[in-house]
Amino acid sequence: MSEENKKPASGPAAGDFLIQGSILAAAGIIVRFIGLLYRIPMTRILGGDGNGYYATAYEIYNIGLILSSYSLPMAVSKLIAAKRVQERCQDARRVLQSAFTFGAVAGGLMTLLLLFGADQITAVIFNSPNSALPLKVMAPTILVFSIMGVIRGYFQGLGNMVPTSISQVIEQVVNAIVSITASWAFMNWFAGRDNVGSYGAAGGTLGTFLGAVSAFLFLAILMLRCRKSHREWFDRPQAAAVDSWRAIYTALFLTLIPIVLSQFVYQLSGTVDNAMFGTMMGARGLEEKERATLLGIYSSKYRLLSNVPVAIANSLGTSMIPSIVRSRVSGRRDEVCHKISLTVKFNMLIAIPCAVGMGVLASPIMRLIFGDSRALTANLMRIGAPAVIFFSLSTVTNAVLQSIDLMRKSVTHSAVSLAIHAVLLYLMLGPLGWGVYGLVISNVTFALVVCILNWIAIGHAQEYRQEVKTTFLLPLLCSAVMGVAALAVFRAVTAATQYYQIGLAAGVLIAMVIYLILILATGTVKEDELPQMPLGTQLLRLGKRFHLIR
Repeated sequence: MSEENKKPASGPAAGDFLIQGSILAAAGIIVRFIGLLYRIPMTRILGGDGNGYYATAYEIYNIGLILSSYSLPMAVSKLIAAKRVQERCQDARRVLQSAFTFGAVAGGLMTLLLLFGADQITAVIFNSPNSALPLKVMAPTILVFSIMGVIRGYFQGLGNMVPTSISQVIEQVVNAIVSITASWAFMNWFAGRDNVGSYGAAGGTLGTFLGAVSAFLFLAILMLRCRKSHREWFDRPQAAAVDSWRAIYTALFLTLIPIVLSQFVYQLSGTVDNAMFGTMMGARGLEEKERATLLGIYSSKYRLLSNVPVAIANSLGTSMIPSIVRSRVSGRRDEVCHKISLTVKFNMLIAIPCAVGMGVLASPIMRLIFGDSRALTANLMRIGAPAVIFFSLSTVTNAVLQSIDLMRKSVTHSAVSLAIHAVLLYLMLGPLGWGVYGLVISNVTFALVVCILNWIAIGHAQEYRQEVKTTFLLPLLCSAVMGVAALAVFRAVTAATQYYQIGLAAGVLIAMVIYLILILATGTVKEDELPQMPLGTQLLRLGKRFHLIR
């Protein structure tokens, strides 16, 4: 990384976006934690096949959401951030109004498509007809999310991540309560049916819908309460002429389409996994219930847990887009490079130890969270742990490409990676016969290829080189030492107490302390970087007190 990338162009304010991102990241962690908590009883209520139906329905819903409205918050925040810097407030109002119209139309059409096409989609493409019912229950969520996403994007464009953060927590709390209750109720009410797992999964997807409705109501009330200040901001005079509606819609579509395509291809890997696994393993003689059970382990245990740290990357990427857009529009290239560098480094400081910890302590973690002590479940996490690093990094770099108007690169990279992913998966499910392990390995490969291609593109576009030693190598070394210590403590305490839960708690606690000491003592995080990071000031004081800062 060049010298100009090491210092912010505008002083301490350059790190403000990271604080806002951390607010969103904290909410993301809370949301994922709640997700883990409620999925534990829900996983046990639904059983293996029910979890498989739920996972398949969710993958289809996710694709529908991405194609219709998932990118709206990102696109709206990007456009409003740019208009804000240019002081084109009345244009920003038109952006908001056009986004609401687009969201209602696109979300409504996709909802109707999934409602009336669920039977065909699940049976023909995924070879899982019992996934149709939970998909139908979840379909209206897309319309709700479409409208809600515009409001979230508006607040994010103003640099305020708090409304989005609070709404996400509300959404997940309601989702958790309804999902557990409805899953249990449906499994009991329809216990006499052959496809009882399908009804149970429908109870889980009902929680997704009602959670989204609750979050939308919160944001709608908040926006109505702030309508006076919003109106004053929108009505400010702008020196330039107000853009026509045609120009506004064109800008919205040109921003949306590359993001939609990028996210679609990026997320399509999970759908490809489910479709190929269902078709190819079905041809090998596995019944639908057996296939659903294996997919339940992969999707509802391995992927659910590995996605928790990736939530931080998603949040940082979301907060970074409007911030980098403001810097680019203002012509501050050095500040753009600094923000990229700081975000990537902060992300890796979290993702790398999480991956190592999950790999080293895979068996007790899966046993504690899901009550699953099978070697298969633990092995999936051990093999797939690197995906935490690669998906975190690819998520952030995708956000960078979107911020610097290279969205098409993001689409191309995801498409190339998906093609490689599909070929590898075909070989591993077919000739090699690796079964569900093939899903995990191809999942890791997909994220890795996206990372490599994204970095090449960013380097060329911004004349930017990421610093390697303190961003990747030292965190990896510190995490390796941490992992060895955590495993040793876990085994020693478990042997002494005969309770693996106590051993796991002790291992995790020691791992956190050792990692924190190591990253400060080795200079992985430098004194001038800490104040720009969340909780950095407190860590700086702690490091100086114990003479750990070099």
